[in-house]
Amino acid sequence: MASTDSSAADLLLHPVRWRIVQVLQGRELTTAQLRGLLTDVPPATLYRQIATLVQAELVHVVHERKVRGAVERTYALRNEDEFIGEEAAGALDREQHRHLFRMFTEHLRVDFERYLERANADPAADAVTYRQAALNLTGDELSALAGELSRVLAPYLDLEAAPDRTRVILTTILMPDD
Repeated sequence: MASTDSSAADLLLHPVRWRIVQVLQGRELTTAQLRGLLTDVPPATLYRQIATLVQAELVHVVHERKVRGAVERTYALRNEDEFIGEEAAGALDREQHRHLFRMFTEHLRVDFERYLERANADPAADAVTYRQAALNLTGDELSALAGELSRVLAPYLDLEAAPDRTRVILTTILMPDD
């Protein structure tokens, strides 16, 4: 049975499931590749949480192939663009929002630390930026901004991985400042 928006949000309150979803964004990965990216997660825990996400239909199997007598599965997010919709976000209470935001920012911090620990990390050459801007917008202007950002990003979100491309993460957070 497909997961509802609110149950998708509930499922993502689990830190390992949250990380699996973050790692799968825009990618198709095997369990072995997921293990390689989430090295601090015990394999049994990883398998169990992938199974939970598959059962909830948040993640699906896109390929299966036999490898030395075992079946290797490749996973991807299902309906990535609508993963947690406005309805689900509206159904979360403040504590759930707080918890998800903490996981989100902690994962972002860990990813940044991992990047900086690379021998070849060069923030200037890699165009690493982080900035904040204060905008004074009406509700209609905020909606227009969100639509324009989506329009600008759309063609780049569809680009396939290639040897001459580097995967980069663009993070946005919109919240009132009052």
